[in-house]
Amino acid sequence: MTMRVPRHIAIIMDGNGRWAAARGLPRIAGHREGARRVRAVCEESAQLGVEALTLYSFSSENWKRPEDEVTALMELARHHLQLERQMMLANDIRFRRLGRRDGLPAPVLAELDRTEDETSSCRGMTLCLAMNYGSRQEIVDGVRAIAQRVRRGELEPGAIEESTVSAALGTHGLPDPDLLIRTAGERRISNFLLWQISYAEIFVTDVLWPEFTAETLQAAIADFGARRRTYGGLEGPAAAR
Repeated sequence: MTMRVPRHIAIIMDGNGRWAAARGLPRIAGHREGARRVRAVCEESAQLGVEALTLYSFSSENWKRPEDEVTALMELARHHLQLERQMMLANDIRFRRLGRRDGLPAPVLAELDRTEDETSSCRGMTLCLAMNYGSRQEIVDGVRAIAQRVRRGELEPGAIEESTVSAALGTHGLPDPDLLIRTAGERRISNFLLWQISYAEIFVTDVLWPEFTAETLQAAIADFGARRRTYGGLEGPAAAR
């Protein structure tokens, strides 16, 4: 039996700090281990034929964390962008950044831009990295862009539709996520892709992100494949009730 694979998978990567604390290690050790898990998940997703994979790396609220942790996270991001570019090219993965540029350190922005540029001709899976990202901010930015189009006379207010809003978001051109995975047993959306996950199936696992493997991903996809998706309608015997 062929496994039904989501077109777009979004992952809230949680549990790095708890993984480190359980081992008597500093939090950054958990973040380092978590960053190493990204490669296997990207490669497995690409091989399975997933069209888009979006990873929640650093939220707009994460700036509230201790300064030394934020600095270490930014350096970790810069290092892994350099490290994983060859993996992306080898797997025909196109990279896309989500989130506001303002506030990100210049060296991190340079690596984000370089990775987008060097993978721009790839035609396989799209990997979206949400950094300095908040969904409410994304929607506000999209609404502002639409308002500017109206102001310039390019768009009539009455012509604004759901597709107009979708096209103004960072995920424009990609299918909405079919599957949202959250690790470490947390059951919150955490301001992540609020518009895009309207009909996503949600899979919560107690596995901490540094322990997330290709097999964990396969289990989530198998669970997704067993679900009946009706998008608010009725299907099969339920339609007669």
